[in-house]
Amino acid sequence: MPNAVFVSRTILFGDCDPAGLVYTPRFSYFSVEAVYAALDKWLGAPGLRNLMGFDILPPVRAMSLELLAPLTWDDELNIKVSVAKVGIHSFTFLVEGFISNGTLSFVANITHVCVSPETKEVVAIPSRLRTFLS
Repeated sequence: MPNAVFVSRTILFGDCDPAGLVYTPRFSYFSVEAVYAALDKWLGAPGLRNLMGFDILPPVRAMSLELLAPLTWDDELNIKVSVAKVGIHSFTFLVEGFISNGTLSFVANITHVCVSPETKEVVAIPSRLRTFLS
């Protein structure tokens, strides 16, 4: 498996609700954004386009999110992205968000499935991609 990638971002005013806490849906955005940044590092930018260069479309099949500690405006967030699982037709990224003091704020799992661009049917992970992810 490729080495984990760390992505940093500052929580912006617009990420927060009137109480000053990050809106729940923003965590999914942070997670997807971090996976794309990791793909840039692993596959070369633009990572998502390079992923599709394996002759697949990679839609998200499933996403889970566990919120463990709140984030507020101006918090520094360090997000760790790693490959969690490689199946026959799908692969899963583990995304862990840490506040700058080391507190784990959230954990997400994002599973992509491989789909043929021509038939739109689920296909096996291409061998070159499997080698890279494993």
